[in-house]
Amino acid sequence: MNKYLRKATLIGSALMLSLAILIGGCSNDDTTSPTTTDAALPGQGVTVDPARPTWDTGYFQTEIMIQALEKLGYNVTSPVSLGNSPFYEAVANGDVDFWADGWFPQHVIYMEGKESKEQIVGNLIESGALQGFMIDKATADLYNITSVAQFTDPDIAALFDIDGDGKAEMVACPPGWGCELMIDHMFEAYGLNDTVDLIKADYTLSMVDALARYQNGESIFYYGWTPNWTANSLIAGEDIVWLEVPFTSLPEEQQQFMDATYVANLVGKAGTDEPYNMGWPANSIQVVANTAFLNANPAAKYLFEVAKIPLDDVLAQNALMFDGENTNADIIKHAKAWIVANQTLFDSWIDGAIAAAK
Repeated sequence: MNKYLRKATLIGSALMLSLAILIGGCSNDDTTSPTTTDAALPGQGVTVDPARPTWDTGYFQTEIMIQALEKLGYNVTSPVSLGNSPFYEAVANGDVDFWADGWFPQHVIYMEGKESKEQIVGNLIESGALQGFMIDKATADLYNITSVAQFTDPDIAALFDIDGDGKAEMVACPPGWGCELMIDHMFEAYGLNDTVDLIKADYTLSMVDALARYQNGESIFYYGWTPNWTANSLIAGEDIVWLEVPFTSLPEEQQQFMDATYVANLVGKAGTDEPYNMGWPANSIQVVANTAFLNANPAAKYLFEVAKIPLDDVLAQNALMFDGENTNADIIKHAKAWIVANQTLFDSWIDGAIAAAK
């Protein structure tokens, strides 16, 4: 087995088992709670227009929310893919009703001036979204690289040079992503712009290229986050390591989170400090919805408030997508499989939402 898919296979086994059961014997109605009927469901006659991000690692939780809304009787349209700024504008204007991919505190900047028109609801994946700078472990160990600040040294930066100009190349975030703004801010604060160039192309394609270079024995430098398929293909502490930052520097709108960039007991850190300063606050992934929609739909609001999806389950599904199961039909099947594997929990969401609407 390709070693870069070994963990993806292991952590995805439970999801795959549920998927096999689902395909083998379940109809499209198998996720319906046995305690509910189609009569007088709170969403009947209401159309919901969801959005999803331009990064596909968030598609899984979006689809689970869509299927839950459908079980409540809502007619849910196909999600439209939007960048951060367009989404927060669209949901404030009522052009879309929600998405399940708000990253907070990173997305606070996009809600400024729109707080009365859109709301953060619930805590879908709580404080599980880590972010930071990563390099391959072999280079880190050989040259004792533990901090991103060491990339101000031209000799260190040159180890990660791809195009021969003497500067390092780091896989960063495409234009419009919240992490793009964070990286630009941090590079200015840490004085990295003279020795490091940022790759802002499609993230998945850029990381596939980085993975191939790593497999060929080359050094790699990239922005990483969880949940993401890269966490399964490049294992922290084995293949790659997290770098620390020399000090915390956050944009003005995130100043209240200055003490939240330290992570205790981090697996795969390059340095030895404890807790470890990643430079980024750990983010929660939360639903963001139009305020008028929430007020008119207490069942949907309740669903968004109570729904929770374990980070490991999202990682497992992301690994399946990287392994080729990445069509919309695949994602729908993955969501159905997750619901089957978590039927009691899912049913409690539905029953509670119905009760909330009465």
